[in-house]
Amino acid sequence: MSKAYPSNLTRAQYEFLCEIIPPPKPGGRPREVDMWEILNAIFYVLVEGCRWRALPGDFPPWQTVYTYFRNWRKDGTWVKIHDQLREWSRIEQGRQPSPSEAIIDSQSVKSAAMVHKAVGYDAGKKIKGRKRFIIVDTLGLILRVFVTAASVGEREGGKQALKRVKQMGKAVFRLHTIWVDGGFDGEPFMKWVMDFCRWIVQVVLRPEQTKGFVLLKKRWKVERTFGWLMGCRRLVRDYELLPETSETFIYLAMIRIMVRRLA
Repeated sequence: MSKAYPSNLTRAQYEFLCEIIPPPKPGGRPREVDMWEILNAIFYVLVEGCRWRALPGDFPPWQTVYTYFRNWRKDGTWVKIHDQLREWSRIEQGRQPSPSEAIIDSQSVKSAAMVHKAVGYDAGKKIKGRKRFIIVDTLGLILRVFVTAASVGEREGGKQALKRVKQMGKAVFRLHTIWVDGGFDGEPFMKWVMDFCRWIVQVVLRPEQTKGFVLLKKRWKVERTFGWLMGCRRLVRDYELLPETSETFIYLAMIRIMVRRLA
């Protein structure tokens, strides 16, 4: 048993989460590791921002922990767990499982020195690194994530993110409106969303001649979600060699937030 790290799941939280953890594959060796310890180790890396090799010795071997993380990224397990928790979270709040409105925004973050794939320069924010596109419902819960080079434009990256939401099928059958900021404005983008996704785009612009913080309709909810993500040190900067790994850590951050609320 590892120490009581702040990032650990409680026993009640683990028992709640273990209902949707996939069982061992049939025909193989019995699962010898404690999945509670595996999850705690993964959340430790997420929250504390350490390297896999730097995991404290009271966790399972880092190679075992990383193998679970990587395999579940590749087979989509993390996304399935995330989607189930989001559905339960919406029901717990008295909402329909499928949202009717969503908000999209992007965040540019610096990348670590050893990261080279999908890295670019955001001239607007003067950041060399990657850009995170997230689409959230009106509770601030993430629907889908798309991580790409920071040089990718809002409309181009927004299309890729919205395609992923469209692929969710029945999970978003009630969705009809996407709220965006001025970076996603423009008739070509709006027309593409209407033709490809069958959704309406609503633009919320910052009032002219205003300074400092301004609370914008609907838009503040996606900004709050970015704030939640910044509570995890692994996400303050992009340390991942693959953008797909960055996306997985974002889903993991939301899994941790939702399970702590539900359990």
